[in-house]
Amino acid sequence: MGLTDQYRSTGDLPGVIPVFPLAGAILLPRGQLPLNIFEPRYLKMVDDAMRGDRIIGMVQPDGEAAILASQMPGEKPPLCAVGCAGRITSWAETGDGRLVITLTGIMRFRIRSELAALTPYRQVNADWDEFAGDLVPGEGQAEVSRERLLEILKEYLDTHGLQADWRAIRLSSNETLVNSLCTISPYGPREKQALLEAKTLEDRNQMLIALTEKALREISPGDATVQ
Repeated sequence: MGLTDQYRSTGDLPGVIPVFPLAGAILLPRGQLPLNIFEPRYLKMVDDAMRGDRIIGMVQPDGEAAILASQMPGEKPPLCAVGCAGRITSWAETGDGRLVITLTGIMRFRIRSELAALTPYRQVNADWDEFAGDLVPGEGQAEVSRERLLEILKEYLDTHGLQADWRAIRLSSNETLVNSLCTISPYGPREKQALLEAKTLEDRNQMLIALTEKALREISPGDATVQ
């Protein structure tokens, strides 16, 4: 049984959750996101979550101005309407006061409203109903165009002189493959948000393929560099 399998329905999730605004970072259901926590407000957030249900919502600031504002202590920039909640599934202290945690995705949510919270971190009322299908492992993965995704992945890696663990890729389920590639993809906040909000797994897959095809078209063979 997985660490997030205890969430069987939207009623198993809290109505109010803390949120961690972070541009360019998305979490997807059953995916994993490592985080390096060092700001005092977010150290407090993790501390409180560990004493409670261990749930934190990942959400991006909404727009370029909001992204810049989010990097300034004490600022509360506008947030994108949709985020994804995760459970803290690993937690470690470092010698310099940081926390290194891993969030495992549970399901997406839509922000209904933000609380006037007294905590140093932000909290929102989360509406889960729109994304109830996220609680079904592998929902829609039979429709995923896996071969085309693997073709474009290989082309992207070859163009950039990168390697991949193809044995692990072959053993991955369609859901794990698509969501993992979306999480680590090099695209900007707007593109990441679109991937997060995709209605189905195949929609997300097709969007990822299209973004990668576009990125490859923008690189001429002479411009490609080995990294």
